Parts: sequence; structure tokens; C-alpha cells
Amino acid sequence: MASLQLRITGMHCGHCVATVEQALQKVQGVYGASVDLEHGSAEVDYDDKRAQPDALVSAVTDAGYGAEVAQ
Repeated sequence: MASLQLRITGMHCGHCVATVEQALQKVQGVYGASVDLEHGSAEVDYDDKRAQPDALVSAVTDAGYGAEVAQ
């Protein structure tokens, strides 16, 4: 299992948080995702053999928000 932090932009409310969490959890290989509105971030636990960081970023951007891997 791997863990990754993403920076998320464009979230304004609890509905945004739920949308981003749901988008991340739909990615095959994701075990869980926790999104923090105040810090604009998401912590994702996933199977690095089944999911790649690019797929996680794409899931968020496809949901209408900005995302990048936090350094």
C-alpha cells in the first residue's frame, strides 16, 4: 500500500469535498481518500500496483477541480 498527498484547488464547500473524495475512491486500487477543505489537500491510500498518481490527479480534474501531487 502507498500513500500520496495531493494539492486540490477549486473547492469551496463540503459538497466539493464529497465530490473529490468520491472521484478518488472510484479509481481502481484506491483504499481510501480523505480531503481537507481548509488546507486544500487530499490524502489517498492506494495500491501502487493498481493505481498511479496520474490516475488520481486525472480523477480530480475530471470532477472539475485542480490537482497536483504535493511535493
